[in-house]
Amino acid sequence: MKLYIISNRLPVKVAKQNGAFVFSRSEGGLTTGLDSLRTSYERHWIGWPGICVDKEEEKMEIGSRLEVMNFHPVFLSGSHIEKYYEGYSNSTIWPLCHYFFVYTLYKNSFWQSYQVVNQLFCDEICRRVKPGDQVWIQDYQLMLLPAMLRKACPELSIGYFHHIPFPSYELFRILPERAEILKGLLGADFIAFHTHDYMRHFISAVERVLHTDFKMDEIQLGDRIVRVDALPMGINYELYHEAPRKPEVRSAIDRTRKLFGSNKLILSVDRLDYSKGILHRLWGFSSFLEKHPEYHGKVTLAMVIVPSRDHVGSYAELKTRIDEEIGSINGRYSTMDWTPVCYFYHGFSLEELTAMYYVADVALVTPLRDGMNLVAKEYVAAKSDTTGVLILSEMAGAAVEMTDALLINPNDTEQIEQTICRALEMPVEEQKERLQR
Repeated sequence: MKLYIISNRLPVKVAKQNGAFVFSRSEGGLTTGLDSLRTSYERHWIGWPGICVDKEEEKMEIGSRLEVMNFHPVFLSGSHIEKYYEGYSNSTIWPLCHYFFVYTLYKNSFWQSYQVVNQLFCDEICRRVKPGDQVWIQDYQLMLLPAMLRKACPELSIGYFHHIPFPSYELFRILPERAEILKGLLGADFIAFHTHDYMRHFISAVERVLHTDFKMDEIQLGDRIVRVDALPMGINYELYHEAPRKPEVRSAIDRTRKLFGSNKLILSVDRLDYSKGILHRLWGFSSFLEKHPEYHGKVTLAMVIVPSRDHVGSYAELKTRIDEEIGSINGRYSTMDWTPVCYFYHGFSLEELTAMYYVADVALVTPLRDGMNLVAKEYVAAKSDTTGVLILSEMAGAAVEMTDALLINPNDTEQIEQTICRALEMPVEEQKERLQR
């Protein structure tokens, strides 16, 4: 029997360089999280390979190379990416679910493309699944897919996991297609969320929009039952915990220590997104430098921002504002031998990232809203035999589990400033106790 994981993107992305196709690992929490999946099923993955190609021979070449890895591509056009992905998924659903209502765009062409692409995924799955196989659909780009599959293959076992927040009914009801989205999700046998809050919001939306009632986290739809649950996503703990013992990570740790010297290191790692609270974090750090001159020349904020959707208007504008804020802080406070903010606008390898987690005295994880946030978990896991403090936004799903972090309201820049100070002055014993728990 086979398990088919279905997501917008495959765990590898394809690019064309000098006329040849090059394959590399995809970034993001979904790939990271599902890397740790242990199952007796033969695992297959269906998704977009990250490149738009028109020629059939190129599609066949990409498909045959991916087939070896049990990956199966769904090829999308440039128009699909513009309207289904950048449009409905990331300009309508994403801001709404993250409570950024002001950024939400509604266009009929977005919705039409979203329906078309969900059907393309459905067709590809139906070509492959056999009786007894399981299909596990991932995230908000494919919310219509469970019902489409249910109609095409009534006996199929279908799960769906929602990786981002599910908003309260008062916000979700704004969506013109609210009923179609909910009916799409209810095509699954099992629907899961990171936290009980998200699950509760979903149940409330179903009951009020579709006028059907849940009983004990279950709903009867004709001759079948749909279950919902809260299942917080984890990481491959051993991968990060054991990494500092590996020679290549040890040498990366040495390089990181050499780069930052004896300075206290505060680390933040994010994808470029307005939900991540990057500007608020910079304002908080700027306030810290202003009110605590005794730390000048002694503390560095290393800010890793992984490029994402930076040709979408709101993201390009955010990137410009981040660049300006970092420039302002460094222009005001830096000296010949100290730069307060070290800024990296690119992804890091697992070895380099783990080395930074290991060396960092403080991890500053302050999203304004986040489904889970795996960086917080990776940071703690990488602290195999050293100390450190996690500052974590109470708006992240991870805050429900990681109560020994220093929890903050990410909108309160004064609290960020005060908590940075508290983290830097925390006794070693307390750091160890919190990390251990």
